[in-house]
Amino acid sequence: MKATFTLGFLLLLNTLSAQGNCTELFISEYVEGWSNNKALEIYNPTSQAINLSGYFVSRYSNGATSATVANSVQLTGTIAPYSVYVGVLEKLDPNGTGQEAPIWDSLQARADGFYCAVYNTSNAWYWNGNDAIVLAKGTLPSTATTVINPTNVPGFAIVDIFGKIGENPANETGSSAGNDGAWSSTFPYNNGAGVLITKEHSMLRKATIQKGVTNMVGFFDPLLEWDSIPAVINRLDANGNPILGTSGNPILDGNWTSLGSHECQCNPASIDETSNLEILLYPNPSSGVVYLKNSENIRSVEVLSALGQRLFTNTYSNKPLLVIDINGNKGVYFLKITMKNGAQEIKRVIVR
Repeated sequence: MKATFTLGFLLLLNTLSAQGNCTELFISEYVEGWSNNKALEIYNPTSQAINLSGYFVSRYSNGATSATVANSVQLTGTIAPYSVYVGVLEKLDPNGTGQEAPIWDSLQARADGFYCAVYNTSNAWYWNGNDAIVLAKGTLPSTATTVINPTNVPGFAIVDIFGKIGENPANETGSSAGNDGAWSSTFPYNNGAGVLITKEHSMLRKATIQKGVTNMVGFFDPLLEWDSIPAVINRLDANGNPILGTSGNPILDGNWTSLGSHECQCNPASIDETSNLEILLYPNPSSGVVYLKNSENIRSVEVLSALGQRLFTNTYSNKPLLVIDINGNKGVYFLKITMKNGAQEIKRVIVR
């Protein structure tokens, strides 16, 4: 595809610059689920609370090289230090059908804020797997047709980019891109070869990433900075078998357990083993055996596969150090930790 580089795109390029580690917000999880199940988790890697009113999200749809105010939305709320904010598409009418179908209850429960209820007012949150998403600073003007660039948006600065602006990846090898494509697992990541990663998946930022992408990439490798899990999983019985609905098909659940928290090396508690407050997990990545330190208040640990399937659950009582043997193949796993007071925490483990 030959891109037409507009003045707005050239102005956008001129704003790109490096930023320091752990100094600015970045996207920590991207959800492109079935129907209207769309969510974006934003992480604060700093020691200070950050007001989101000075930030916005823009969608660069189907390989577009420019976005307007109609493709963008100003954010609201505040993110505490080393914490996250989850924004979800505002489709909440339980009687909605077609393009107005409601997001699943399990995803609604994860939301800190809802956005873009009316597509024709703002379509920023209506991404498919082939759309680039930009998190930026600035105050959006009121005119819907105004192009997003430093001239038109006061205080404009790019904070993070998901995908590649100006590129419309294919749906599968040899097919046209259309509006149903996705970046995939195999170089050059845009022709449909390999596994389609950014479509009907959740993308989780790796714990080693400490800042957003502020420079245009030559190739967008979706697994370079992200882990990928399916957006939906089969509901399983106690024996690990799919539970069937009245139609005879497996019942599906949203795979949202990772939304609402993010592990990052920017958080001092994640690397400070002298802390007696934070539950510390190490080593990570591991060979399959991990340790949980400061675990006296843990009641149980449930081990989940990347597909959200429960592998096993162990209960504990007043143990300061736990040894968890995942005993699985290489890949991504989740530890669902339940405390004595009922609070829960999700920690991600990579087995190599």
